[in-house]
Amino acid sequence: MGLLILKCGDITNVQAVVCKERYYYHGWSLRLGLLHECSTFCSEDDCAERMWLVPSLGVLVMADVLNNSLVHYYQDFILLGFPGFHESRRLLFIPFFLVYLVILFTNSVIIHVVRTESSLHAPMYVLISLLSAVNICSTTTIIPQMLLGFLLHQIQISLVGCLIQMFVIYLNVLMDCNILLIMALDRYIAICKPLRYSNIMTRNNLILLTMALIARSVLVISPVIYLASRVHFCKSNVIHHFACEHMALLSLACENISKNKLVGLTLRVLSLLFEISFLSISYTCIMRAAFTISGATRQKTLHTCGTHILVILIVFFFRLSSSIVYRASQSASQDTHNLISATYLLIPALINPLIYGLRTTEIRHRIIKLFRSL
Repeated sequence: MGLLILKCGDITNVQAVVCKERYYYHGWSLRLGLLHECSTFCSEDDCAERMWLVPSLGVLVMADVLNNSLVHYYQDFILLGFPGFHESRRLLFIPFFLVYLVILFTNSVIIHVVRTESSLHAPMYVLISLLSAVNICSTTTIIPQMLLGFLLHQIQISLVGCLIQMFVIYLNVLMDCNILLIMALDRYIAICKPLRYSNIMTRNNLILLTMALIARSVLVISPVIYLASRVHFCKSNVIHHFACEHMALLSLACENISKNKLVGLTLRVLSLLFEISFLSISYTCIMRAAFTISGATRQKTLHTCGTHILVILIVFFFRLSSSIVYRASQSASQDTHNLISATYLLIPALINPLIYGLRTTEIRHRIIKLFRSL
C-alpha cells in the first residue's frame, strides 16, 4: 500500500519541503481520511519536517512543486503480457503450457540420468545437469505466472516483487552463460592439459568456480536492480509484458532514466565481451589441440566440442537478437517485443536438453536404457 504524505501540525497551510533532493507538497484537508500517528519520513539530517501518513490504495501520492500538480507514484503494478491478444488470451495458455511441460520433462530426464548413473558423474555431465536445473529455474520464474495471467487476464505484483523477479530472471540468464564458460574451461583442460585434468577439475574446484561465477552474476545485476529501485513510476501501473523486464518497467518512469539505460547497456556489453572472448579463445585452443590428435579420439573430441558450440550459438543468438531487435525496431508492436523476449528466455531451455540428449552418446544410451526399463 502506498502513502499520502502530509505535514504534521497545521495541515491547512500549503507548504513545501525539500527532502533528499525531492520536493514534497503538503497541506491537504482532513477530508482525505483518518490520519494515522505522526512519524518521520526522512532522517533528521535530510529533513526536519515530520509527516502525517494516510493510506492511498497502492500509490505514493506526492506533488510536483515546480508544476504545482499532484504526482501518483505507483507501488503496485499489473502485468499485461501480449496486450494485442487481450480478447483471446486464454488461447495462448495451451502452447505456452505445452512448452513448459516439455521443458520440465526433458530437463528433468537429463538431471535424473546424470544423478543416477555413476558413470556420468564426471564434471562435463554434472555441468550439463546443472544447465538443465538452471533451465527449469528460469522458466519456472516466468511461465507459471504468465499462464495464470492468461487465465485471469492480469497479474498484480508489487514493486519489490517486480524487482525480485527481475533479479532472478537475469541471474538465471547469466548462470546459463556461466555454465557454458565452465564447460569451455573443462574441455580446454581435458584436451589441452590432459595429464593435469584430474588434479584441476576436482569437485571442490568445480564448486569454487560455480560460486565465483554466481558472485560475478550478482555484481553485474545488482547495480541495474538498485538503480531501478530508486526510480519513481507515475506514467501508468500497467506493465505491457508477461514479466518484470527491465525496460518494460522503466518505460513507466516519470523521470530521466538515462543513467539506468547507460549502466544497464554498459554492464551488458562488458559481460558479453568477456563471455564471447573467453569462449572464443578456449574453443580456438581446443580445436588446434584436437587437430593434432589422430584417429577416433579426434573425432570424439570434435563431436563433443561441436555439441557445446551448438548450444553456445543458440544461447547467444537469442540473447543478442533480443537486444538488437528491442533497440533497432522501436516501431514494432509490443506483442512482437514480448514474443521475442519469450523466445529468448524459453527456446534455449527447450532445445538444450534435446541437443545434449541426442548428441551426447553416453547420455543418449542411458536415456534409451531408462525408457526401455519402464
